[in-house]
Amino acid sequence: MAILELQGITKTFGGIKALDDVAIEVKENTLLGIIGPNGSGKTTLVNTVSGFIKPDQGKVLFRGKETTGFPPYRVANMGIGRTFQMVKPFSHLPAFKNLIVPLSSRRVRSQAGGGYGDKDAIALDVLEEVGFERDSSVPYKTASVLPHGYLKRLELARLMAMKADLYILDELFSGLSIAEVTSIIPIIQKILKEGKTVIMVEHRLKELFRIADKVIVLNFGKKIKEGLPKEIMEDEEVRRAYLGVEV
Repeated sequence: MAILELQGITKTFGGIKALDDVAIEVKENTLLGIIGPNGSGKTTLVNTVSGFIKPDQGKVLFRGKETTGFPPYRVANMGIGRTFQMVKPFSHLPAFKNLIVPLSSRRVRSQAGGGYGDKDAIALDVLEEVGFERDSSVPYKTASVLPHGYLKRLELARLMAMKADLYILDELFSGLSIAEVTSIIPIIQKILKEGKTVIMVEHRLKELFRIADKVIVLNFGKKIKEGLPKEIMEDEEVRRAYLGVEV
């Protein structure tokens, strides 16, 4: 069953088509990888799904309901959560307090039957799930002083706190060491085992292909290939799009 459908999505900026009649179907409880060279339309696609951009043409459907043009807060309340290439924490707040906003959202309140519980304790539980050492000072440090790796984990934790059904991870692995990526992969796999769906936009192809069920390739705003990771790795058109980059 498809949890997300994009039908003929087109978006133009200054006469340049960032997305050109893109159609995508994302099955529930799978991990879809979206790859492509810089400028291929990946971020525009993510922004369209998450409500930051309204397409010129086409439709976005989530669980069969059209969400085209919905504002980001409404999209989030429906269960679509996203991270950003450039991390965007509440820099002046401690790490665990960054989760209070999603924990206070209408979506979480409705699922909890209006009850709140101890938000601080819940926030610490979620941070522990993504690798923050609960008994250390790290969860209590101001987000502005956290290393990049922890900030990436914090982005992921915010989606977990808001109980997203569809996780859109925009270059989550960017700037991380191999060891850091290796430690985050089991967290993503656990999210999938819990019945969630994940879309990953990535340049770290080797790591992405380890966990993706299907991969879509964009180039100049068009979808040029869709298939299993092995099929994508062996496709000549994909190799040409990457101008010789190893896949």
